[in-house]
Amino acid sequence: MSEQIAHLRTVLLEQIHTDAVQDIQLAGLQPALYIHPDYLVAVCRFLRDDPAFYVDFLSDIAAVDYFPEPYFEVVYQLASIPHQTQITLKVRCENDRSSTELPELPSVCSIWRTAEWHEREAYDLMGIFFTDHPDLRRILMPDDWEGFPLRKDYEDPATYHDIPVKE
Repeated sequence: MSEQIAHLRTVLLEQIHTDAVQDIQLAGLQPALYIHPDYLVAVCRFLRDDPAFYVDFLSDIAAVDYFPEPYFEVVYQLASIPHQTQITLKVRCENDRSSTELPELPSVCSIWRTAEWHEREAYDLMGIFFTDHPDLRRILMPDDWEGFPLRKDYEDPATYHDIPVKE
C-alpha cells in the first residue's frame, strides 16, 4: 500500500504541481496524501479523469477538529470501482476559530455530485465553508441555528426558540 501511495504522490507532483502534495501519512489503517488546498480541485479532477486511476466515486467527506490547535482537516475518501482501489486525501485548513471567519476550501461538487451533500454536512456541523458550492446551506440543523455542533469547543445553547436544549 505504501508503494501505491508513493507512486501516486510522484504522479501528482509531475502532473499537477510540485507543491500539490504536502505530505504522506503512512501510519494508520489507510495511507493518505495531504493535498495543498490550492490544488485540491486539480488533483481530484486528475484522479477522476486519468484512466490509470479513474477515481469515479467519492464515498465520504469528513471534517476533523483538532481543538485547541487552530486548524481542521477535511478527509476525502475516494474509490475507483473498476480498479477496486481506494485513496484517502486530506486537506489541512488553518483557522483562528473565530465565529466570523470560517475555514475555507474549494468545492469538489463539479467533479463528484455526491460532494454536494457531504460538503453541506461538513459546513453545517463543523463550519467548513466550501467556495463555489452550488447550494451551501444547513442540511441537518435548523437554518437559524447558531454555531457548529460537532466542533470540540461548541457549547449547546440553553434554549432554542424558548425550548430548553439542555438542563
